[in-house]
Parts: sequence; structure tokens; C-alpha cells
Amino acid sequence: MFHVILYQPEIPPNTGNIIRLCANSGASLHVIRPLGFDLDERRLRRAGLDYREYATVQAHDELETCLRCLGRPMVYGFSSRVSRLYSTAVYRPGDAFLFGSETRGLPASVLAGLPEERRLTLPMRPDNRSLNLSNAVAIVVYEAWRQQDFAGRGS
Repeated sequence: MFHVILYQPEIPPNTGNIIRLCANSGASLHVIRPLGFDLDERRLRRAGLDYREYATVQAHDELETCLRCLGRPMVYGFSSRVSRLYSTAVYRPGDAFLFGSETRGLPASVLAGLPEERRLTLPMRPDNRSLNLSNAVAIVVYEAWRQQDFAGRGS
């Protein structure tokens, strides 16, 4: 239903948690190389438990290749350096949610390539730098899914 794109993720347990999230929400996961780990790394498998087989996970060498593979979806980029709240967007099935690495976030050049109305942030208390990547992804995916009345969920 939705696509999660991680731009050069660095921490295996975060990606493992996101794999589990995608398996449980029906989202697909796309990671953009270089990665800070091997997709078969033990810490990634432990965090994702046995959910890898239930999630669609693809690695791409560059963002442009990923977007072409997805048929040029509507892309929303998330950053702590913008002010438009994630909750103001109207998400549609097939949309893609783009998140940067844990230590650097999305590069300014990638963020600048998106229309301003699709550069979104999650609110935080003043003087805090960022949320945990897997938590931020979960907040966005569940808001988008909620807007679709949790279509496809089990009973």
C-alpha cells in the first residue's frame, strides 16, 4: 500500500524494526546504498525477528533507480529541518515516505528536490535533535494507514 524508503541507513536494529513494521502494515521497504551494515547481518535479523519473509525489502544503488522502479510515486521527505507537520498531508495508497540516515538525516540536496509541501516533519520538544528512525517511520506509516481506514488489516 505504501513504500518506505530509507536513504543510506546506518543502524541494523532500526532497519530490522522497520522490516517488522512493514510486514505488519503492508508497506514495502526500500533501502538506498551504501548501507551501514549487511542486509543479512545478525543484529538486523534479530530486530526483524522472523518478519523478513513477510516483508518486501529491496536494496537500490541510488534513489533515482528506486523511484523509477516504483513508477514515480508521490514522495514525502521527512526532516527535522522543515516546519510542515506530517499530519497535514493527505496520503494515498502508493505514496512513498523518504527518511534519511540516523546520523545525517536526508541530504539537503535530496530534500530540495521535493516540492515544499511534501517536505514534512514530526513535532518534537524544543532543542531536541531527532526521533529514533524506526519510531518516526512507524508514526508516519500508521498515520497514512489510518487515513485509509486501516485497509487490509486483520480482524
